[in-house]
Amino acid sequence: MAIVGIDLGTTNSLVSYWSDDGPKLIPNALKSFLTPSVVGVDDQGDILIGEVAKERLITHPHLTIGDFKRTMGSDKQVTLGGASSHSYQFRPEELSAFVLRSLKADAEQHLGEEVTGAIISVPAYFNDIQRKATIDAGKLAGLKVDSLINEPTAAALAYGLNEVDESQFLIFDLGGGTFDVSILDKYDNVMEVRATAGDNFLGGNDFRDLLVETLAGDNKVDLEALSASDKNKLIRLAELVKKDLSAREDATYSALISDVKLEGSFSRDRFEELTSTLRRRLRVPMERAINDATLRPENIDNVVMVGGSSRMPMIRRMVGRLFQKLPLSHLNPDEIVALGAAVQTGLKTRNAALEDVVMTDVCPYTLGTSAVVDDNYDNLVIVPIIERNAVVPISESQQFFTIRDKQTQINLDIYQGENMRPEDNILLGDLKVDVPAAAAGKEGVDVRFTYDINGALEVEVKVLSTDKIVRKIFKNQANLSDEDLEKRFKALSGIKLHPREHTENAVLIAKAERIYAESLKTQRDYVRSLILDFEQVITDQSNRDLDKVREQFSQNLAQLENNMFDMD
Repeated sequence: MAIVGIDLGTTNSLVSYWSDDGPKLIPNALKSFLTPSVVGVDDQGDILIGEVAKERLITHPHLTIGDFKRTMGSDKQVTLGGASSHSYQFRPEELSAFVLRSLKADAEQHLGEEVTGAIISVPAYFNDIQRKATIDAGKLAGLKVDSLINEPTAAALAYGLNEVDESQFLIFDLGGGTFDVSILDKYDNVMEVRATAGDNFLGGNDFRDLLVETLAGDNKVDLEALSASDKNKLIRLAELVKKDLSAREDATYSALISDVKLEGSFSRDRFEELTSTLRRRLRVPMERAINDATLRPENIDNVVMVGGSSRMPMIRRMVGRLFQKLPLSHLNPDEIVALGAAVQTGLKTRNAALEDVVMTDVCPYTLGTSAVVDDNYDNLVIVPIIERNAVVPISESQQFFTIRDKQTQINLDIYQGENMRPEDNILLGDLKVDVPAAAAGKEGVDVRFTYDINGALEVEVKVLSTDKIVRKIFKNQANLSDEDLEKRFKALSGIKLHPREHTENAVLIAKAERIYAESLKTQRDYVRSLILDFEQVITDQSNRDLDKVREQFSQNLAQLENNMFDMD
């Protein structure tokens, strides 16, 4: 039974393992390390995951969903399907569980053994609710989540394992949906996280969405009037333009959306001007992390770029100007977190090659309780007990006393966040403790917060006069209960994933159907004939040249796609 490392990303997800030769990535059924974090439903009610689902975002938008990582930990439910019998409602944890199930199957196929455990990466700035939701997703996928690892910490493990002896470096992690920054020290095989900060609602998709709005405006397209299918076509076009602008100064585009031809050019300078506000938002977490680590930019030896969106030239230039050095990206930004998660599995299983490596991490948010600090009993403020960027695991305590005569109960509301007012932070839960009736200030409690490396918070309250102890591990109401987890696990287990061995054919057909939807007239007729011919060939069990036919079909589709989007 194996333990794997998983990078559960907004745009793409990867799975990895620790081998005798170090961390290794595991390919999926398409022989790619990247599995798009997209989930769909086919005509038989089976679940489609990855590239095949991504291709159907345009042709089957009501049956397909992506970008659900940002909603992890919320009560939001997504309906896939309509009036048909194959209509489902899924929470973000369940959608993530399908991606994890697919990665688990890929790992078992590659390793030749059952995969039971996983170490899953999460954005460093994920709050307590989002972390618990990620663990729930692992459970729903049939995995024991041995631990969570912060994405920049995982990247630091992959980078720091062999790249440097002693260094003070910053991990700049810009993914599709989130942004994290962490500052680390490496010395004597110890990697110590000094500070972390981030923004859970800032990523490459925000840069893309600005481009979507601008392309629509340039071509007089009413975004609100577009169908879901046509909007996904426009998003796809924006992704292609954004990618092209990372390779050249100008991108020329031509595409058919809602039977209207969109065409024009977009310069890198204009894209940079368009996204200047987003880049300013990137600076805020970096500056906070540097200040929390009591450093200056010139104290940073190296900056390591992580996440596919960090490839944008304007991002690299911004980082280079801030730190007055060229940022490092020689390790694949898309893969470094998954490789680090694999290193963590080696540390977890006490692999001999890693026996001297020590990794420390920090608590990303301040944890505290609300209390009265003056004679105005209605004026509650947060009293921090564990400050942000404290090294974990950690245990800290403070004492609190009654504020009214004959008070028999102390109510503790537990919060996570940096704001002074309780209502501006995240409420994790509450704890009520009975105390003997006495004059105000005569009875009190010792409140101890213990925070572990997985982001689990235990609160222990001890009544000072009686030594009575009350403990609670907090699980926010937005998270699933154990009963709900069990019920949903059984329900999900009954839903079949599309057969892994049919993935390659399914992706090609989905891609061809998407190109058909984007075409007109004679080209549409040509694509239809290609699809029907291919479907006939793959149903013929006696055909011995299937690989050759598949390759030719794939080449034809690639040529059609290049002609359609005309990205120069």
